[in-house]
Amino acid sequence: MLHIRRKKATIKRHLKSCLIAGAMLLSAVASAQIDRYELNMPDHDDKPYYFGMTLGINLARFQTYLHPKFLESDSVYVAEPVNSGGFTLGLSATGRISDRFQLRFNPQLMFIERNIFYKLKHPDIDGLTEVTKKVESVIVSFPIQLKFQSDRIGNFRVYAMAGIKGDIDMASNARAKRAEELIKIWKYDYGPEFGIGFNFFFDSFIFSPEIKISNGLRNIHARDSDLRFSNVFDKIQSRMIVFSIHLEG
Repeated sequence: MLHIRRKKATIKRHLKSCLIAGAMLLSAVASAQIDRYELNMPDHDDKPYYFGMTLGINLARFQTYLHPKFLESDSVYVAEPVNSGGFTLGLSATGRISDRFQLRFNPQLMFIERNIFYKLKHPDIDGLTEVTKKVESVIVSFPIQLKFQSDRIGNFRVYAMAGIKGDIDMASNARAKRAEELIKIWKYDYGPEFGIGFNFFFDSFIFSPEIKISNGLRNIHARDSDLRFSNVFDKIQSRMIVFSIHLEG
């Protein structure tokens, strides 16, 4: 009996030692986690406004609608839009509305190329029956966006945004006089934007990758019935996916 009691007492001492060691280990891990996730820019959420810059790439295309007279065309078999890439530069100004909502103004300069592939019934002057026409644009865009953000988890946060934009195409060719081989595009456009992004807080700045869909609502096609590459379309709208990096302070 004494042996059993001594054995139980020994087990209790070992168990107590294990519990103490476990508590010490958990305390050390918790302390390490606190040190690891020390908040960068802890007072940032109290700022009424802040500024930043934007760098991005875009994947752009036209959304085309064929004219009823396309089937009567004696020169074009196929007319289809092709995805093309470009890049974006911009600035941003963000104002705090509440803990959850922010309002952002993000003017951008966008260099875009949108192509249309044609299959011709008869060879052109170069002897080709398949040609791709490029429509190059330099767009000044003025988006206003409402951001809905999550709670901050350490130095990380996720947000969603929605907004509207107004675009001015500085390279618009709608009034071009010699445009036999062109697709004429109007200068002004507007439309909605939707996206999602992530905030990574560093010591002195916020690194925010973001992806958004930016579509135009206006028919930007300046149709000319005398132009074979243009008259096959009734309506053209812009479609774009933009991946951006925001550097904010």
